[in-house]
Amino acid sequence: MNMKAEMAESKVKDNPMREVKIVKVLLSAGGIDQELAKSKKLLEMVSGMKAQIIASRKRIPDFGVRPGLEVGTRITLRGDAAIDVLKRILGAIDNKIQESSVADNGFSFGIKEYIDIPGMEYQRDIGIRGFNITVVFARPGLRVKERKIKTGSLGNKQKVRKEEVIKFMEDAFKTQFI
Repeated sequence: MNMKAEMAESKVKDNPMREVKIVKVLLSAGGIDQELAKSKKLLEMVSGMKAQIIASRKRIPDFGVRPGLEVGTRITLRGDAAIDVLKRILGAIDNKIQESSVADNGFSFGIKEYIDIPGMEYQRDIGIRGFNITVVFARPGLRVKERKIKTGSLGNKQKVRKEEVIKFMEDAFKTQFI
């Protein structure tokens, strides 16, 4: 390594405002009528929390979607609960994620069948179904952008780059990117 790279790496280790952390893990699934009820029950079973129903805001005539139609469900997990659920779900995909599913500030992937998750058993009333997982990363100081009073803007250095997301997941969860 050259001298500049070593100095840059030492600055990252010394500065607590440069550390990367998981802000939230989102579990989501779609459906209408009975399928939506099954999706909601599945997400509640996986996470142990209550699911939120998502209603459409737009009209999409080709798909028969109108404003106010309930089209999906989601759960937002934060803190230790998010990390515990993420560890269990990563076991379903053998800790391997496509590199193309990683972006700045996070990554997303899907589970085709919930019975692939270790410790989950088949539920007759749910059937075979899958759901989506989105993991969001941030650095300390993000509140400056999100607070109500005296909102500020953040520079590009505040973003968690794709390479940093991959390195964090490899170090913390032993995840492989293919």
